[in-house]
Amino acid sequence: MRDRHLCFLIGETGRNPNAAAQLAPQPSVRGGSHSQPAPLLFFLVPSPSESSKASRTQRAAAMASPDAEQPAPTEPARWRDLDMLLSRPGNLVEASFDPSPTLRDLLGSLVEVLVVGAGGLGCELLKDLALSGFKKLHVIDMDTIDVSNLNRQFLFRVQDVGKSKAEVAAKRVMERVSGVNIVPHFCRIEDKELEFYSQFHIIVLGLDSIEARSYINSVACGFLEYDSNDNPLPETVKPMVDGGTEGFKGHARVIIPGTTPCFECNIWLFPPQVKFPLCTLAETPRTAAHCIEYAHLIKWDEVHSGKPFDADDAEHMQWIYSEALKRAELFGISGVTYSLTQGVVKNIIPAIASTNAIISAACALEAFKLISGCSKSVSNYLTYNGLEGTHIKVTDFVRDKDCLVCGPGTLIELDTSSTLAEFIKMLEEHPKLRISKASVTHEGNNLYMQSPEVLEQMTRPNLSVPMFELLKGVPCATVHATGMAENNGKKVSSLRKLRVAFKGVEASNMDTTESS
Repeated sequence: MRDRHLCFLIGETGRNPNAAAQLAPQPSVRGGSHSQPAPLLFFLVPSPSESSKASRTQRAAAMASPDAEQPAPTEPARWRDLDMLLSRPGNLVEASFDPSPTLRDLLGSLVEVLVVGAGGLGCELLKDLALSGFKKLHVIDMDTIDVSNLNRQFLFRVQDVGKSKAEVAAKRVMERVSGVNIVPHFCRIEDKELEFYSQFHIIVLGLDSIEARSYINSVACGFLEYDSNDNPLPETVKPMVDGGTEGFKGHARVIIPGTTPCFECNIWLFPPQVKFPLCTLAETPRTAAHCIEYAHLIKWDEVHSGKPFDADDAEHMQWIYSEALKRAELFGISGVTYSLTQGVVKNIIPAIASTNAIISAACALEAFKLISGCSKSVSNYLTYNGLEGTHIKVTDFVRDKDCLVCGPGTLIELDTSSTLAEFIKMLEEHPKLRISKASVTHEGNNLYMQSPEVLEQMTRPNLSVPMFELLKGVPCATVHATGMAENNGKKVSSLRKLRVAFKGVEASNMDTTESS
């Protein structure tokens, strides 16, 4: 799908090097020593021949003393392999790929990449993307560094415990790769407005939960627009690369909204979450996980009646841990730890450093191919299994054309007199949506916001205004609703794209075969 706007961006500026300065400012430069060799994760190409006797002598000395400090590579040496890949044609390149020695500079100055997650996979992704020529990176993660992270999250040190993962990871990569600028965001992904996500050309996921993936997927697919024939508009496509690991297994998938399956299309690929019978939790716990789930599912509601549990609140998690310890001592069960408590409550899966490195390399390569067009991207789901030997497989899954997230949008038919409050009520009762406490936006404008309180007060008068008036009298429009919806038996934050059509008003450019 080489006609996507990102590829055109690189292709057009590749033909006109002066266009780079017109389209985007140069990134800020952060210095650092080049103590690492040029990356060889993706591209293995022959080194230039060394004819001089001095060069051969230096290489022999290096081989004889592998522990000796090696000289830092110069800038041309660091990027040699990458420049070679972008400067030559081939049989597997995208149709409109125009090889040019300026492509790497354009990629670094024009393309903005968001990395979601700065844990085991996120650390690898930041390093790999920076060493693949991407210079304008952002990373978002709400977690702080724990001692248990240090065995696999290589950007962190003992003195970093308690600090923001995003901030420390960004700082460390900028120290090692000159010219790259990484902006950290120490917050929840739900805390960012849609406008924040709209600035990025591609989103790379290094997450460890289904709920977080589902949310980012809905955000990226929410930008997608369709023409009158329900074909996706290329300029509205925001591709994603999703990576995930579990022990010695992992996956890397390419998501091009409207073309390949999105996360929700293939959510059935994930095994059902383990659920314990409540009678076992309450009467005969046998494992540490039983004690933790007892504190989580039973004890919390008994003590905090009506107060929702927030798995991202450190005080809430500490309370669950303390109660689980008491329960374990009562029944003579060992093994309850704070990290296990987090893993059980948040369904965090185990991670191994080598698997993270392999999957990150695959994800960074796919992101690089999507942006540059130097090779065709994988179609569309790569799985890796290193438990017994090495097994790598690529599966071409089919997109669900009726997907609520990446499709044209769920159609809601309204009377011209229907108010915004009535519309929000319809979202709660709609059999496909079931969105409660919905906030509604249209073309970046807040029609009604449930929170924060100041925005709720500002938008509250709109509740009594007809939707037809709020949408400026158009026969049909696309709006976005954010609220709580059920996902795998849990109430999670969800974003849905909705097509609103008004009854009795001509809507020639919308399919009205479906109604609420």
